[in-house]
Amino acid sequence: MKRIALALFALSLAACHDVRREPGSPTAASATPPAAEGVYDNHAQVWQAHESAPGAVQPPHVVVTIDATSQPDWALWRIHLDATPPVDAVWAIRSMTQSDGALALVPHRPLVATPSPTFDAQQWAALDACTLRTPARAAAATADIAACAAIVPGIGTEAALLPLAIERDGEWLRLRLYADQARGTDAREDLRLVRWFTGWAAINGGGPKADAASRDWHMDRALRIGSEGGRYALKWRDGNASGYSLVLERLTYREGNVPVLKLSVVGDADGSTLAYAWANPEATRIGINLGWVQVGLDGEGPTTK
Repeated sequence: MKRIALALFALSLAACHDVRREPGSPTAASATPPAAEGVYDNHAQVWQAHESAPGAVQPPHVVVTIDATSQPDWALWRIHLDATPPVDAVWAIRSMTQSDGALALVPHRPLVATPSPTFDAQQWAALDACTLRTPARAAAATADIAACAAIVPGIGTEAALLPLAIERDGEWLRLRLYADQARGTDAREDLRLVRWFTGWAAINGGGPKADAASRDWHMDRALRIGSEGGRYALKWRDGNASGYSLVLERLTYREGNVPVLKLSVVGDADGSTLAYAWANPEATRIGINLGWVQVGLDGEGPTTK
C-alpha cells in the first residue's frame, strides 16, 4: 500500500491550476445521480485478488461514502484510500443533463476547511477540466484525462482520488481514480453497496475454554456491522477488549460460482479465524453459536448508514 500512496503523489505532479466556483448550468433538475446514497467498499475485490494471485500487484482498498445534500442535483463523495499513510478526499459532485440528453458530472473541491453541513454551493469550486460525461441512457461516465491532468497540481495529494470514470450497475459502483493510471489502463475499483446488520452478541468471560456451567456472560445489544468486510470488536461488560472480533463479508468462492455472506469470529492477536457461518448473500438474518460466544444479526435497509 505504501508504494500505491507514493504512486498517487507522483501522478499529481503535472501542469497548471484551473478551478472556478459553481458552473453555469445546462439543466440540473432532471439529472440522474451517478450512484445511490450509501457506503461502497471494494473489500471483495481486494480479497479475491489476494486469493487468486497473492504475488501480483493488488488493487487498493477503497471506501466511498455518498451523502445526499439539500439540493437534489448535488451529492457529497467522501473517498478513503487504505494506504500508508491513508489518503482521504471529499468532492461535491453536481449532476447536470446536457441539451443533447447526455449527463455531465462536475466534481467540486472545497474552498473552506470545514464546509457547512447544510451544504452551500458557494463553498465549492468546480473542477471543470475533470468533468465526467456520458451519452444519454449510458451507464458509464468518463473524464478527459489530459484535460484533468492539467489542473492536478493545484489540487494537491487529494487529486489522486479524483474519479476519472464512474459506472453504476445495481449495487455496484465501478470507479477509476486518477491514481489508478499507475496500475494500467484497465485498473479500477469494483465497490459494492454496504448492507448494514444490527443485533446482539454474548461472550462468556471464560473465552473458548469456558465451562459449560459458567454464567459469566457479557452482553452487547448495540452491535452494528457492515457486509463488506465490516469488523466489530467484542468487549467485556467493563468496556475492555475481549480479544475477539466479528467480521462480516460477502465473498465468492470456487472461481465465482459460490457467493456467500460469511460471519466469522476471529482472534485479535493473530487475526486467525476461530469459526464461521455462511448464508446466501441476500440473507436478512445470520448468526453463530459456539457455546462460549453467540451472535444474532438482522439486516437493515440496503442504503442505511
